[in-house]
Amino acid sequence: MKSVHHAHDPDPRSILVILPTWVGDFVMATPFLRALRNRFSVAHIKFLIEPNLRDLAAGGDWANEWVEWPRSRGPLQGGLAAPARSPIYKAYRDLVWDLRRRRYDWAVLLPNSFRSALIARLAGAKRRIGYDRDGRGWLLTDRISPPNRSDGVFQPMPLVNYYADLAQAVGCERPADRLELFTTPECEESLQRRLASLEMTDHHPLVVVSPGAKYGAAKCWFPDRFAAVADRLIEEDGATVVITCGPGEEPIARQIASNMKCQGIVFDEPRLSLGELKSLIRRSDLLICNDTGPRHFAKAFDVGVVTVFGPTDPEWTATSHEQERIVRIDVECGPCQKRDCPLEHLDCMTGVTVDMVVNASRELLTAALNQNVKTHQPR
Repeated sequence: MKSVHHAHDPDPRSILVILPTWVGDFVMATPFLRALRNRFSVAHIKFLIEPNLRDLAAGGDWANEWVEWPRSRGPLQGGLAAPARSPIYKAYRDLVWDLRRRRYDWAVLLPNSFRSALIARLAGAKRRIGYDRDGRGWLLTDRISPPNRSDGVFQPMPLVNYYADLAQAVGCERPADRLELFTTPECEESLQRRLASLEMTDHHPLVVVSPGAKYGAAKCWFPDRFAAVADRLIEEDGATVVITCGPGEEPIARQIASNMKCQGIVFDEPRLSLGELKSLIRRSDLLICNDTGPRHFAKAFDVGVVTVFGPTDPEWTATSHEQERIVRIDVECGPCQKRDCPLEHLDCMTGVTVDMVVNASRELLTAALNQNVKTHQPR
């Protein structure tokens, strides 16, 4: 791995970190963010973050401040390519000028996007550091070869390792794959009020079901099977089950609840914020989910998690978290990484049975409760 910063080089005084755009990718970047903060403790670090992720970053001490991207799909899709008098063009122009006046020594790019390299160049960062991908190398001053590219093809590798290589390249000690998140007093209090209104502040085991997946429908296990798992954990293990949902996922959560024989609690009106969801998963005994962002919340808070995998390759998001059980089956056509099944049979998902998920869930619940892994005290 090419190093772009050595011990004898002067350290940057200001660093702009352009963050990933997906929830799960942000959480998997937290070991990098911790390594950067530790190595450059005197530098002023600023995040450029998607607006929907600000609650996710809240409570963390990785940066001195942050600024949000304009609410659009990017400078090449309606931003700086928009008509000069349009509001979105103005928002991007203002962002660029705000960044330029700070005169950052470094801009470190965690996403592989062209957009992130373009904004770093327009911001006038003296050094622009990132992986040489997606035709953006000419915008970077320090181009790093991706560690997982072989003969022009990107091979699966854990994203935490991908970011760890970047951390080493900028002079940090190589971070481990321990994810971290923080909750805020405001979110802890609002969640506590909501749980109290349902008379479930001290219910254990508390199982959270997160059935959505932003990537695509092919990653979503079936509502009737989530419902069957929830019923069995309630009937056989005395669990309290809470079903959560993100924007647009309310119908899935409600369908699970309607398919259940026992009573499940749906947090859909209103939905939990990402900050409140962090607080809920932090105090839970188990999370059951698809391959989606909240899965990594459980890892960050050392909570047991059962993850149902279908078309995606677990290698991309692997960590050493011991309290995760991945439930999947091998199929000839997978992992295909497709948003929708091109063969229209979803064998990778239909092959995952209720018994498989219940057994994995029960193993983690037993370990958590019998060994007193959770204290259920605010952190």
